[in-house]
Amino acid sequence: MRNNFKGKKCLLKIFTDGASRGNPGDAAIAFIIEDGKGTILEQYNEPIGVATNNIAEYTAVIKALKRAVFHCKDQIQCFSDSELFVKQMNGEYKVKKRHIKELYSKVKDLEKKFKLVTYFNLPRENPKIAKVDKLANKVLDRMNKFR
Repeated sequence: MRNNFKGKKCLLKIFTDGASRGNPGDAAIAFIIEDGKGTILEQYNEPIGVATNNIAEYTAVIKALKRAVFHCKDQIQCFSDSELFVKQMNGEYKVKKRHIKELYSKVKDLEKKFKLVTYFNLPRENPKIAKVDKLANKVLDRMNKFR
């Protein structure tokens, strides 16, 4: 699969987080897309309504991959603090719940737009993961402020 970026190979790093207060409860997502040199290309956060934490984690990656296609179609590295999400995407854990299977399928469909997509688990203390966590929680704080 060739990209539309003048024949250059490219690499994107995507850092995602999904947050839910109540599980299920008010939920939000956030992501940062960086190029291979660490330059931030996009930073995004938004509320997604009432959802579980797992739904929020998947939704963050779906939204990020939909945006990533505008920057690069070669290699994508996705980083998340959700061990469950990463292990499901890497085939180490089965996806059992129907609503998560639907989200899993959406991610797999989006992967087809890229040459290679890989998933990595990072601890919550990682500076990039901490940043997307803060972005997601900022949305939730704003939502609670207006209640």
